[in-house]
Amino acid sequence: MLQRMKDAFLYVSAVQPALFQASGASSGPWILVEDLSSVYSDVDLDKGPVKHAQKKRKQADGREKTMSSDDEEGLGKGRGRHILVSKTEMPNWSETLEGFRAARESWDLLHSHDALEAEFKKICASWKTDSWLWFRIFLTDMIVFQGQYRKALSSLHQMSAVQQHQPGQQSPSGQGSLEHHRVLIQQASCHYALGEYRMACEKLLDVVSGLIPPNQDQTKAPEDHNRVRSKSRKGNDLRLLPCTNKAVLPFCFQLMLACFKLRAFADNRDDLSLGHVVVLLQYDWPQGEMLFLKSVDKIYHQGSFQYENFFNYVTNIDMLEEFAYLRTPEGGRIQLELLPNQGMLIKHHTVTRGITKGVKEDFRLAMERQVSRCGENLLSVLHRFCINEKIIIIQSLP
Repeated sequence: MLQRMKDAFLYVSAVQPALFQASGASSGPWILVEDLSSVYSDVDLDKGPVKHAQKKRKQADGREKTMSSDDEEGLGKGRGRHILVSKTEMPNWSETLEGFRAARESWDLLHSHDALEAEFKKICASWKTDSWLWFRIFLTDMIVFQGQYRKALSSLHQMSAVQQHQPGQQSPSGQGSLEHHRVLIQQASCHYALGEYRMACEKLLDVVSGLIPPNQDQTKAPEDHNRVRSKSRKGNDLRLLPCTNKAVLPFCFQLMLACFKLRAFADNRDDLSLGHVVVLLQYDWPQGEMLFLKSVDKIYHQGSFQYENFFNYVTNIDMLEEFAYLRTPEGGRIQLELLPNQGMLIKHHTVTRGITKGVKEDFRLAMERQVSRCGENLLSVLHRFCINEKIIIIQSLP
């Protein structure tokens, strides 16, 4: 019993060190969430990677229309699951994961016999473990690992209640804010795993609104060779995510992309979701290049595309070149309504020839202006997208 508590305690002291250190401790919490390593790569495309999307479009005639079913696979119930973590960011990763494994096995043992379970519940009641924040963190992570996401959401609600009765955690260093983000991020991850994408995005956007994007653009993800990873079924892994601006903001973008991806590539047309996907694919470019090509394929076959926020948030030069190419005779003369009120302008004028010519000129000028924005801090652009378009993003999901 005591050994089980010790294993759980050691795990939480590693992922939530501020609970057991002075208020000036700089190490923030780690969050157990769904691993999103495959968010860009789980689309089945016959063609290999290319340098520029425009060249790919010129070469490709047949275009894929089906999404991979990986997103729809049932996520694991604990068996065969693995936890990924950056070795450089968590030097004691081996001891941490081993402690978590040992604590889970002890928990299973205590609940495998009625007598042991009854005795354990008595001890927990006498010790008032319901008021132990660190114990609730362990229980929540264990439930997440088991894939019981509905139960995990209930546990996270209890965690929030426990935190409210521990004002000491609201430290001057901002730890209280990090704690709040920790719960929201884990809730979003659970909602995503349950297929509740709207709820997931609501939580994510609440998190993003409280973050400040870094001054320097960080569009590259950590190198894979610094990650601890074992072979397992894709879509079944978890990740320990450091609760910092540097890690959390990209995770929010990737999870939002995962939420919109299936909707954007469904058989029925959804230009708004597809536009959101294009905006979010800019992060960590060119990791999402093949998925962007799939977006272009869909637009090509539709023959038209409307997304009036395009010039507010798309600053990737490869994407701009591709959309410019779509309007050319070689690109298919695709009708693109990317300027605010462009569709209404054409629809409500009888002399459409002159209006159309004017719209083409507006598009050309807008594209030229957009090229000059390619050096903007991408994280700031995407952060602004989440803040300004919060309502429409949430309403885009069922």
